[in-house]
Amino acid sequence: MEYLPIFLAAVAGLLITLAAIPFIIRRTAAGTMELHRSFHHTHKQPVSRLGGVALALAFALVGLVALLLFPQAGSEARLHWVIYSTALAMFGLGLWDDLKPLGARKKLLGQVLISGVACALGLRIGAVSGVFGGSYDLEWLGPVLSVIWLVALTNLINLIDGIDGLAGGIALMLMGLLVYVGHSWQLAFPLLCAAGMVGALAGFLRFNFPPAKIYMGDGGAYFLGFLIGALSLINSHKGSVMAALLAPLFALALPVLDVTLAILRRGLKGLPLFRADRSHLHHRLLSSGFTRTRAVLVLYGISVVFLLMAFGVFWSQGRLVPIFFGFACLLLLLAARSFSFSRNWFSVGRVLGNSLEMRREIQYALALSHWLELEAQRSGSLETLWREYTFLTGKLGLTQVRLRVAGEERLWQRENQPQSEKRLRGEFDLAGDGSTRVSFEADADEMTPQLFEHMAELAAEAWVKAATRWRVETGQPVRFTPGLEAARSEPAQTVAVASSVTTSR
Repeated sequence: MEYLPIFLAAVAGLLITLAAIPFIIRRTAAGTMELHRSFHHTHKQPVSRLGGVALALAFALVGLVALLLFPQAGSEARLHWVIYSTALAMFGLGLWDDLKPLGARKKLLGQVLISGVACALGLRIGAVSGVFGGSYDLEWLGPVLSVIWLVALTNLINLIDGIDGLAGGIALMLMGLLVYVGHSWQLAFPLLCAAGMVGALAGFLRFNFPPAKIYMGDGGAYFLGFLIGALSLINSHKGSVMAALLAPLFALALPVLDVTLAILRRGLKGLPLFRADRSHLHHRLLSSGFTRTRAVLVLYGISVVFLLMAFGVFWSQGRLVPIFFGFACLLLLLAARSFSFSRNWFSVGRVLGNSLEMRREIQYALALSHWLELEAQRSGSLETLWREYTFLTGKLGLTQVRLRVAGEERLWQRENQPQSEKRLRGEFDLAGDGSTRVSFEADADEMTPQLFEHMAELAAEAWVKAATRWRVETGQPVRFTPGLEAARSEPAQTVAVASSVTTSR
């Protein structure tokens, strides 16, 4: 295909997002803004989560033009329409969750159903060929692997969308790779769609780069992840399946490793597998003193190296996979050592050692958190909710909690608590701007630093969820009754805990 249509597709995607996003930001009503600032997000102010609308709009227009002006014959035409419709359906699922949270099970079921429909209509792996010197019919295994591939890519982009510009930048790199792959096979629709999304993502990053003015939300993340997976599958029909699928995996090596280890740690601790946390690489960089911009640029730099490997995998049709795989492992180890991530990345063995005890405690904390959220619906005032919250913190083994909301402070301490020489202390900025802070203390003789880290984080998250539910139910701002003087406590000797908890002496 000539380069002019590719260039025009990219320009069209760029112009659509540059025009649509300012309009979305201006017109986004309060109901379509974040209902609350997620405890694990890093931005400081409420930010619209409807950036995915602009991305989906760019895809819908560019894709439709590609389908009409460059029609294919037979099965290829059907597959192109399948990708077009199911990608927009996946966007719709994510947008629904942005506007009205669906819950993890419903979202996963929806992803599986949409991916299953795409697979049933022909978007699947039929055989493995090229790398091994022959062709191997996968029969029933092909559709299963195809659904897993699509669902995994859909969630991967969403899971790394935790800091301004990260998911959009990595998706841009992947779309650039897919432009190269599509041009090699002369497939008009996949090529023009990928080119259009390169332009659209470039325009999106204009507003999403730190400090972000808009986020892609679940709608944009689901849409991009599914589209990347779908375009990879259709490209695999023309060449080596392994090369077409391994190339994107190399480009995603950093987030794949990060998400895999995070899921392993959550599973061993008894946390929901897709629960957000503060253990991702960007959180570690931020807690190490990096600014958001510098953290994103560092992750971009590492991802570019893996992107070059992905180009090499496709160019060699998979023959150089062992060499690139060894080099990738070496690069990850060097990066882990350079940024002091080794202990955090590869702590799965340590977590496994105390997994059973940790799981019981965390499951108990999650149950209490759910109870507090239900109590928020019955609390007539924030003071009442605060009293229920002190019950929760006491049950978690914490000896002190200090909460500051809009200039008013509340303090709870366990009665008859002996003064210990060593106390664990952690503090969380719940609003990102210092207006809402919560700090905890615990006796170091009663609780390990690892357990305190998790209990403090779960307790902080419990307040955010309960206060948000209370605000939604009552329609009142989250504020205490003014006039109560803030209580004070004696300084404590502290024991350092994980970087997600701020410690002081």
